[in-house]
Amino acid sequence: MAGPLGVQLDSLADMVTSGVVPGFVMYKMLFSLKDYQCHESCCGYYDFLQVIPSLGFIITLGACYRLAKFNIDTRQSDSFIGLPTPANALFITSLPLITIPEIYNFIYNQWILIGITLLSAYVMNAEIPLFSLKIKNFSFTKYKLQISFLAVSVAMLIFLQIIAVPLIIVLYVLLSVFNNMTTKKA
Repeated sequence: MAGPLGVQLDSLADMVTSGVVPGFVMYKMLFSLKDYQCHESCCGYYDFLQVIPSLGFIITLGACYRLAKFNIDTRQSDSFIGLPTPANALFITSLPLITIPEIYNFIYNQWILIGITLLSAYVMNAEIPLFSLKIKNFSFTKYKLQISFLAVSVAMLIFLQIIAVPLIIVLYVLLSVFNNMTTKKA
């Protein structure tokens, strides 16, 4: 559907797939860490443990704000400011699929997961210009950053498989920040 209604429906669909879903995934990851040995005799600590999984929905709130802001921000026609919600959703939903014990044990720590949640909501809404992956005509000199990024991403997917997904998203943000710093100096 085209027009203003289509824009709003697209954002609503993005809110569900790229906002609610990663928030729920983080909720489930945090919930899986809940300390079931602690009971109400823990003097309020038990109540605190009940709230921790709900912090995962901070991602949903961040996505909601980002999508609303995106609809009225005219600066984001050719590139993005802040991490797009689908990229963030890929990052979050790929985390539970990582099964390498060392990485799994690192990620499945409540403080790491809460940190990822807060950082995720922040990066979606930060005033960080991210380079566009739209290549309108094939010109390596004009699109060398995009083409290089895509080539490295494909190589990472081939060699690292599922672990590559969150790493590609982090690489995208870091390359954009680096590109912004070097472009401003030039």
